[in-house]
Amino acid sequence: MFLATIFVVNLVVMGGGAWLSYENEPEIPHTIVGPDGETVATSDDVQSGKAVFQENGLMNQGSMLGRGSYYDVDYTADTLELKTDYMRDYYAQETYETAYEDLETPEQAAIDETVRQELQSSTHGEHVEYSAAETYAHEQVRQDYVETYHEGDRERGIQEGLIPTEEEAEQFADFALWTAWISHTDRPGTDVSFTNDFPYSPAAGNDAGGAVMTWSVIAMVLLVAGAGIAIWLYQAVELPEPEAGGVSIPHPKEIDLTPSQLLSTRFILIGAVLFVLQTFLGGLLAHYYIERDGFFGLRELIGFDILQWLPWSIARTWHVDLGVLWIATMWLGAGLFLAPLLTGHEPRKQALYVKGLIGALLVVAVGGLAGIWLGINNVFDGQLWWLLGNEGLEYVEIGRIWQAGLLVGFLGWTALVARGFKPLLDREPHYGLAHMIVYAGGSIGLLFMAGFLYTPETNFVMTEFWRWWVVHMWVEGVFEFFIIVVIALTLVSMNLLTKKSAEKAVIFQAALVMGSGIIGVSHHYWWAGLPEVWLPIGSVFSTLEFIPLLFILYEALGQYRAMDSAGTDFPYRMAFYFIVASSVWNFFGAGVIGFFINLPVISYFESGTYLTVAHAHGAMFGAFGFLAMGMAVYILRVTTRNTHWSERRLRWSFWLCNLGLAVMLVLSLLPVGLLQLETAFTQGYAASRSLEFYNGGLIQTLFWLRMPGDTLLILGAILFAWDVVAKLLFQRKATAEETSGHVIADRIFGDRSPADPVSDDD
Repeated sequence: MFLATIFVVNLVVMGGGAWLSYENEPEIPHTIVGPDGETVATSDDVQSGKAVFQENGLMNQGSMLGRGSYYDVDYTADTLELKTDYMRDYYAQETYETAYEDLETPEQAAIDETVRQELQSSTHGEHVEYSAAETYAHEQVRQDYVETYHEGDRERGIQEGLIPTEEEAEQFADFALWTAWISHTDRPGTDVSFTNDFPYSPAAGNDAGGAVMTWSVIAMVLLVAGAGIAIWLYQAVELPEPEAGGVSIPHPKEIDLTPSQLLSTRFILIGAVLFVLQTFLGGLLAHYYIERDGFFGLRELIGFDILQWLPWSIARTWHVDLGVLWIATMWLGAGLFLAPLLTGHEPRKQALYVKGLIGALLVVAVGGLAGIWLGINNVFDGQLWWLLGNEGLEYVEIGRIWQAGLLVGFLGWTALVARGFKPLLDREPHYGLAHMIVYAGGSIGLLFMAGFLYTPETNFVMTEFWRWWVVHMWVEGVFEFFIIVVIALTLVSMNLLTKKSAEKAVIFQAALVMGSGIIGVSHHYWWAGLPEVWLPIGSVFSTLEFIPLLFILYEALGQYRAMDSAGTDFPYRMAFYFIVASSVWNFFGAGVIGFFINLPVISYFESGTYLTVAHAHGAMFGAFGFLAMGMAVYILRVTTRNTHWSERRLRWSFWLCNLGLAVMLVLSLLPVGLLQLETAFTQGYAASRSLEFYNGGLIQTLFWLRMPGDTLLILGAILFAWDVVAKLLFQRKATAEETSGHVIADRIFGDRSPADPVSDDD
């Protein structure tokens, strides 16, 4: 009830925030006219441009308002910079009849001030009137975007026909220019723009305001206080730690297996294959920063143009989606495996339903990934581009119908897990471990439904509001909750922790995670055109998110001590290596880097740079990927014949993946991100995302230095997948139907009646 109250209160707060955001969204002007009354753009043009942006995968080519891919420019910053430059050119010609760059410094300064004042004096309304300079600049930016995104620009890695027609390219420019307009136009009744003056552009008059500085200081104070409180709580609450000394740890050969448990290993196999594919795509994406218009000269050698067949936008979309998919797939398998392990209970036809879930997963995965390629290549007509093809929003790119399939899959998985845990659900209180994993599964499905609350016609600002409900609340809310529950269940199954002690730890840590992680989504709203109120809320709760990560790190140290004291005969040592690594990377990737980039004063300049890439890799693969691998290893250890068990390949995979991730972060991602941050500080946000920055000598060297880390990661993924396949060849047989006893379930339940007969649907 306590956790449910926290969850509901969080959703009520965010629901009130949704209403406030709708009330204050920056409406698109019905018409934008020039000084002579001629229409420059309409709301239909802007809205059509948003559809072009999504349909053609442009959020995975570049970014809008700092959200998306970092390969191309940020379209908001780019159009704002171009608009400023063209307005300067206009006034130079009108006033001095010469080019702006040919003017003397005092004359340039006078024009700079005129342009800055004109942009900063823009007013919001249903009908907007441009000056002659703005009208000229708008038309020039349109033409630039036709040349770049319709005709193509191979130097920037943009294939010809990325946007199919000139008209659509102009509409995309209208959309990008609208986001630039709300970035320099003050929200009515305030002295800051709709985006809190993001992106930073001295030429346009955009700069971090006093509130950004103030809340950054408050966040730092909260961090120090929060860390102290976390340490005090850890000592005061006395959370139980796993203990191996004097404990009888069940050996894998003593554990009876059910048909559905053996089928759950198929999720591990699918996940391992997807993991390998994701790492290869990651290597390709890294290479694109070095060679934007080809792949090791294959175009010149054999005429194969990778830019036409597998351009950045598609490769990056697949890379991101595969990362979520392979991790989630292994987690699904873990949940289905743990239920019979702890209950000794296999519901009738459970194996048949698990087979159906595997089939549905394959259909959605293949259909969704194929739909992305078909959608970006404009195969679908009418509304099918976002229903079956590519919805075009980062992390939720697959078509809406495939998303509905995922939602049904999540709900189906939750139902199957609940069926498997029914003996525990019937006996334990509502805060028991079995209830917790069902709550976690239900929460994943519930928050995923936020992705159905917008369409391509929805204002982009509110689209971003709901998209982050899915992305952030999953990752820093229910995913963290799921991690805590799954690790607790695993420790209980190993007899390293009693069920009662595990429940106490889970409730406490889950309360911290849920209490900060859900409302913490608001740090994504600061620069997205949403109300100013999100700045203080996001600053406070983003800082509080750091506290549960400290507990997870402490827990990892306790797990390591338990593993160390268990001796060399401990059968689950390799699984523990991955689980402990997950907690350490969670603290570093999500906690340390996450806190740094989410300080408002850093986020203002950093959002959409390589520091975010470092955070994403450290948090997503480091925290969630290693946990998925750890659970996979645990499942394989129990299901593989003891005579054919070997840890050699897994040990190599473990170190290759850890070293690869560390090398990638330290030698490439973090240095590039810090240099981008410095460039944004000194030259403006647009400069930090420009081709000139990426093609700089030092930056190119740092991109090359990513190769060792990428290579180690790819080798680690291949070894892991190889080991999964090898161990599945020597899988044990289902034995649970041959006995009424179960070594783990008997301990958890005590004296219990003979086990229910298991399903024979396999």
